[in-house]
Amino acid sequence: MSKIRVAHIIGKWVGGGVESVVMNYYRNIDREKVQFDFICDSDSTNIPYDEIEDLGGRVFLVPPYQKLFSYIKALKKIFKEENYKIVHSHINTLSIFPLYVAKKADVKTRIAHSHSTTNNKEFKRNLMKQTLKHFSKLNATHYFACSEVAGRYLFGDKTYNEGKITIINNAIDLDKFKYDEAKRKEKRVELNIKNNTLVIGHIGRFMTQKNHEFLINIFKEIQEKEKDSILLLIGQGPLQDRIKAKVKELGLNGNVKFLGQRKDVSELYQAMDVFVLPSLYEGLGLTLIEAQCSNLPCVVSNYVPNEVKLNENLLFLDLECSKTKWSYAINSLFKNNKRSSLVNEKIINNYNINNEAIKLTEFYLDGEKYD
Repeated sequence: MSKIRVAHIIGKWVGGGVESVVMNYYRNIDREKVQFDFICDSDSTNIPYDEIEDLGGRVFLVPPYQKLFSYIKALKKIFKEENYKIVHSHINTLSIFPLYVAKKADVKTRIAHSHSTTNNKEFKRNLMKQTLKHFSKLNATHYFACSEVAGRYLFGDKTYNEGKITIINNAIDLDKFKYDEAKRKEKRVELNIKNNTLVIGHIGRFMTQKNHEFLINIFKEIQEKEKDSILLLIGQGPLQDRIKAKVKELGLNGNVKFLGQRKDVSELYQAMDVFVLPSLYEGLGLTLIEAQCSNLPCVVSNYVPNEVKLNENLLFLDLECSKTKWSYAINSLFKNNKRSSLVNEKIINNYNINNEAIKLTEFYLDGEKYD
């Protein structure tokens, strides 16, 4: 049987969670049977060209969807020339556009993959999402989601209840993220952080969804009581300058480290004491899977899906709660930290990329049989 080449529609590759999930699968899938190509917007900023090429994949750049006519024209050309049997779209409500082109090009297997949800605090952005999601099933032959809440959001309760949505876990390399005391000490030395300093960590794009301003306000409260504390912010994004200005305004410059986009994330988890994710919404939260695998206690917003909880050291808090309550919860987890014994191996194995990549390979191989 010849190797199946799957076209993955990524949209803007900016180093976010979706791209991490897809690359985790790509690194671990049976590439003797399945190969990935990546179709990305031309204004992407963090495409790992070298790694993709080394793994045997290709990258096709197309105009961003905002230039819809040019976008569709470019996709038509690619689908016609490459003759894909499977197109797998990761751009949530926007999948309607590439899957429409794929349908017209007679692509047999067309996957719409829901990686996220929404929140009423992003009204303008939500308006388009709420309109487009009614058509999310129109051109797809299969529905994927990273969680139940993400599946219900994009495809509807009826579709989920009928068992028509396949949950694709945001799987990771468990060994890579396991807690390592030696790595923790080494990373702290590298970051110039003392052994007893409270280190709060956050990984996420600087965008409204991740709620950085709220996080900075929480940290201000913590810092007033726990002077020997540091906040690590990993990521980049359009709101980064605004958050830097807020940090300066609150006099936190010496205690907040902006680390940018990093390739050593698994090691940075080791250096942290508590991971905080006060998101306005999440499809699941890949960083929380990684953090829990690293035995990190986590404090997260009530807008994160419950199914992300893999052990008892992940605490959900309402975003309406005071920053005092959030800071108290973070301090409590820090002081009661028994980090070496947090992971529930049986539960976390559901996110083992070695197992999950086999399942996705099998789906793609079976996918060719569908009309």
